[in-house]
Parts: sequence; structure tokens; C-alpha cells
Amino acid sequence: MEYFEVFGDDGACLGTVPRAQVHRHGLWHRSVHCFVWNRRGEMLLQRRAPDKDLYPDCWDYAVGEHLKNGESFRRGMRRGLFEELGLEDTQPLPDGAVYREALQWPGGIDAEIQQAFVLTTDGSIRADGVEVVAIRWLDRESLLSWIKASPAEFTPWFLREMDRLSIAARWDQLVKALS
Repeated sequence: MEYFEVFGDDGACLGTVPRAQVHRHGLWHRSVHCFVWNRRGEMLLQRRAPDKDLYPDCWDYAVGEHLKNGESFRRGMRRGLFEELGLEDTQPLPDGAVYREALQWPGGIDAEIQQAFVLTTDGSIRADGVEVVAIRWLDRESLLSWIKASPAEFTPWFLREMDRLSIAARWDQLVKALS
């Protein structure tokens, strides 16, 4: 059984609670996610496994990871990049401030204290095959067309982050700055 640290509205850690209860009761817990590009300017997306409890079979940012007890956002991000994509020795950069966001879904509320990261790599990607069943590199125009045509194929987190961080508008700037 997986346990998450949960936090009060004041940011104080309240202890650990089983994952299912955290999501069922909308308890604040920490997570990280990463937008990854290659040097050709394509963004990496992952397809979530069909047995995931939230948004199975949906496309998402390259990595999304809940933090382990006491783990920093940066350390959790580096662990997630290795576990989900096989990327080692990466230097993901924070993008935006740590923030709170809650998304309601059938069966609960996902209330997360999140940090976004960005990264470019031309390294070898090895999807773990358990949580990540497929990966895909897309240029900006292809991704935006796909989102417009089929938004339900993406996780709501990914769509909100694309908007919140103005990823589409900053795409070329991010790729250039990260290369």
C-alpha cells in the first residue's frame, strides 16, 4: 500500500495517509511533473497505463510523480525521470512557483501541492512499460491540433498546466533557453 505525506492549509505536514484515502478525501499532498523537449523542439508525451486509478489511457506530460516522505521537489523529479523514462543525470529546471491545485474526479478530489519542471534531452528514452505504456514526440502545431480535436484524450492536469504556464506561447523560448 502506498502512503503519501499530507499537509494542512498552513503547509504543515500532518502525517502519512494511504493513497486511496488521500484522493477520496481530497487531502493536500505533493507532486511534481516535467515537460520534456528534444533539441528538434518536439515535446515528449506519455500515455498512462490502462489500470491507473486516475485518467487511464490518457496522454500526459512526460513525467508526473508523487513525492516520497521527506523528498524534495527536485529529488522527486529526478527520481521520476529515471523510473518512468530511464533518464539519468538530468538537471530539470523549475518552471513557475510551487502552487496548490485541486481537481475533482469521479470518486474524489486530487488536491496537490505541485512544482513544474522543464528539461531538454536527446538521451535515450526507456518507458517503464508499467505506468507509461507509450511515448510520443510532437511538434507544437501537431500537439495543439490534437488537443483541439480530442481534448478528452489528455489528462486535465496536462491541459491546465499547458494553459497555466503558457507552454504553447513560450514553446520556442523554452527550447532555446534549455538547449
